[in-house]
Amino acid sequence: MAMALATGGSRGIGKATALQLGREGYTVVVNYRENHAAAEAVVAEIISKGGRAFCIQGDISNEAQVNGLFATLDHQEESLTALVNNAGVLFSQGTIEQLSAARINAVLATNVTGYFLCCREAVKHMSYQHGGQGGAIVNVSSAAARLGAAGEYLDYAASKGAVDTLTVGLSLEVAAQGIRVNGVRPGFIYTDMHASGGEPGRVDRVGPSLPMQRGGRPEEVAEAIAWLLSSKASYVTGSIIDMAGGK
Repeated sequence: MAMALATGGSRGIGKATALQLGREGYTVVVNYRENHAAAEAVVAEIISKGGRAFCIQGDISNEAQVNGLFATLDHQEESLTALVNNAGVLFSQGTIEQLSAARINAVLATNVTGYFLCCREAVKHMSYQHGGQGGAIVNVSSAAARLGAAGEYLDYAASKGAVDTLTVGLSLEVAAQGIRVNGVRPGFIYTDMHASGGEPGRVDRVGPSLPMQRGGRPEEVAEAIAWLLSSKASYVTGSIIDMAGGK
């Protein structure tokens, strides 16, 4: 059977994706940074519906913890064939005049360096040259990478621009090793992350102004992620799907 790792899998898009992958037959590894109870609840829900899952704590901005996370996967019966890079951080809304080096670096450490580290270890597990059977990676970006998030989260938007570049570049680097790398760019999705930015009702505010006149649901993003990981997308790599209601 196939094993899928979803980073930041205890809430939001990560949780919806973990549940979707559980329904599709993967053994789901729910990674979380702090909230063990929330991660265990996701695992329990997957198992209650006949799936297989377990959770592993790990801060993806910490290289030693990333190494430990993937080392744990070495002891599992299944091989890792899918990675969803989803864990991310977002801080309070503000202009560039309010950004400190500490804040910028904290955003980049998780949203960029963390993605690189997880991709690096996943490639070691999946690539033909390391004895793997191939696989697929989906990087969760954001519409902010295209829109810039002016006056709100320039640092977050820039980090997601880096994720898009990583997605395209890595897809070319590992295509011949049996690994497909794609991305999704959600925007205006109902998740807890907006509260981290200081505006829990942001999607309700912005939603009516979108071409589709509503915000999106995490489950809608999860469906796209699951498709990109599946054999139905077997000839798709280096692609990024925009999911922002037409914005």
